Amino acid sequence: MIELTPEEIRVLGCLVEKQRTTPDTYPLTINALRLACNQSTNRNPVVDYEEAVVREAAQRLGRRGWARFTSGAGSRTAKYRHVLGEAVGLADDELVVLAVLMLRGAQTPGELKGRSDRMHPFTDLAAVDDAVERLIARELVERLPRRPGQKEERYAHQLGPEGAATGARGPAAPSAGPDPAAAPDAPSSGPRPSPSPRADEHDLRARISHLEGEVAALRESLDALRKELGAG
Repeated sequence: MIELTPEEIRVLGCLVEKQRTTPDTYPLTINALRLACNQSTNRNPVVDYEEAVVREAAQRLGRRGWARFTSGAGSRTAKYRHVLGEAVGLADDELVVLAVLMLRGAQTPGELKGRSDRMHPFTDLAAVDDAVERLIARELVERLPRRPGQKEERYAHQLGPEGAATGARGPAAPSAGPDPAAAPDAPSSGPRPSPSPRADEHDLRARISHLEGEVAALRESLDALRKELGAG
């Protein structure tokens, strides 16, 4: 069962998209990848990731074998590229459909056709349906139940949480009710529970991921320095 984080899903989708729409600037530097993730167009939800978040997500994808760290000829800047098609064994049309779902959320075949045109022009809706059905057979995409009054089928990827990207911009969700802790005279309901082991584990993983990002950044700086000294 594949379970990517929202950040990994956004980074992976951007790498696939930019490989096809801006090949002259691909592979992407961390800054270019961050800008791609934070685009306000062709993204749902819109997010505001910091560079460290993008780097850590790209590194995790690298450990999974779906992305690679690279440096082009004559370039001193570290860059990233995806290898999703080779790693998972996807045809070009399947890869593009999956990328659009990662970047835009659940969609109808018509929406998929229109939004994938710059990456892979499908001849008709039947071609989109064919690619989607192959992804469903691989358990990478799922068909969603129709909403009341909805005529077209909608599809979503199964790589991780749908539409729950951390750092998404937008209004905060309404509160389910008053917070008892906010009332100064609220009676105590008992001792507060201690942090769960799962929360501690999540915090530890976040710290480790942050440290890995720092180490990677230091390595990038060291490689650039070595190249500069060698060129001198």
